[in-house]
Amino acid sequence: MNRRSVFFRLSAIAALGLAMLPRSIVAQPGTLRQQLVGGWTLVSEETTAQNGTKEQPYGPNPRGILILDASGQYATVRARPDRPKYKSSSQPTADELVAARAFGANFGTWSVSEADKTLTLHLESALRPNNEGTDFKASVSLVENELKLSGVIPATGVSGEAVYRRAR
Repeated sequence: MNRRSVFFRLSAIAALGLAMLPRSIVAQPGTLRQQLVGGWTLVSEETTAQNGTKEQPYGPNPRGILILDASGQYATVRARPDRPKYKSSSQPTADELVAARAFGANFGTWSVSEADKTLTLHLESALRPNNEGTDFKASVSLVENELKLSGVIPATGVSGEAVYRRAR
């Protein structure tokens, strides 16, 4: 075997090896903003009230999605999966409406500060009207395909941490 064919075989083996690596091992290229673009599935969310009380507002196994598009628009929806169904689809009772409140949704624009690794969501519209027009600023931790957002909700002063996994 000559040197040339050995080189090509080794190159082919190396390329095949790299192609077989999980995507999470290969470094994410680009800026933090570029890395955040896409769809994210909610894994967990925990809030801490000003008195120190901790809560999982959407339960231990929440459902949810965060979509950050390249143009700077975002949408997020979160829900508790065990919310009871209404007994009557035409007119829920007051208790049924209270039980169904374990649901959150908002949309608007987003930006990133590369310097301090923060994500700011500007809530244009929200299920809870008091949140409309506010900015939610969160510290960002991004490791492989796990995104952790930590911040304080301006309308309530409640701090929260949400963990997302990149949607596939």
